[in-house]
Amino acid sequence: MRPGMTSRPVCRDTRPLVGRATVRAPGHCGELVQGMLDGHYFLVTCPIDFFARVQVELYSDSRGVQGPATCPKALAAVQAALAHLDRPDLGARLTIHNPIPRSKGMGSSTADVAAAIAATGLALGRPLTAEIVGRIAVSVEPSDGLMFPGIARFDHRQGCTFELLGPPPPMEIVALDFGGQVDTLEFNGVDRRELWQSLSAEAAEGLRLVRQGVRQGDPSLVGRGATVSAQANQRVLFKPQLERVLEFAQYVGAVGVNVGHSGTVIGVLLDARSRRGKSTFHHARRAFPDAEMVQHFRLLGGGLQAVPE
Repeated sequence: MRPGMTSRPVCRDTRPLVGRATVRAPGHCGELVQGMLDGHYFLVTCPIDFFARVQVELYSDSRGVQGPATCPKALAAVQAALAHLDRPDLGARLTIHNPIPRSKGMGSSTADVAAAIAATGLALGRPLTAEIVGRIAVSVEPSDGLMFPGIARFDHRQGCTFELLGPPPPMEIVALDFGGQVDTLEFNGVDRRELWQSLSAEAAEGLRLVRQGVRQGDPSLVGRGATVSAQANQRVLFKPQLERVLEFAQYVGAVGVNVGHSGTVIGVLLDARSRRGKSTFHHARRAFPDAEMVQHFRLLGGGLQAVPE
């Protein structure tokens, strides 16, 4: 040690660590379809290359979950996962890195929640299936099905049914947001069952087209189905700019549009094989100067990924 210098103790967490795991989860750009069929709620996922990362550390000498005060749903998700795993005796510390905008219909809280649940299982050496992650997630809040691989149909209220439609067709999305926020819990807390049921025909048609499009790898069918659902959703959560975006989508040769059915985001859906993604993004920035957000994404398959420590 040099003269005049003093040693400084290194602060380390000395609590007994049971396990640690980090999981990455994708966000989404709204949904491809959402509605009710045969009396059951459902949505079709629209995962994008926009990710949240959550680390969970478990300790044996404490209880409760420590983490960001701004992410109470993720903290509740860890507690729910520990209860499911019969380890409520453990304490946890949660670290979240999530650039996804909140309250826009882009899956920010679902990514937090799903990644936190999966990381809790991995930290205990007990990996949880996507189905179990989904069931725990909906016990915290209505959740997207982004924990499932590929494009999936998921009961976002009860978590009791899901269908894996297949890998995503080659598609890009230019996402637009014109401001405002929608709280998922508050939105889904309002009883709109009769309204959703009145739109069942549109939901069925949208699902039919998207299911066929995913299975055939046909972006145009996916775009048509998503557009049917987006237009029907105007009766549920009206978006003043949707008609403008539809006209823009037709002008640039997009295959359709989709929306956050309980959010503010609107997506312009593109066939990636046309290679119009970047040009459409720049065109959208000029066409919609009033938009608070214009971003360019790629449609990808959902699923949660363990991140090596």
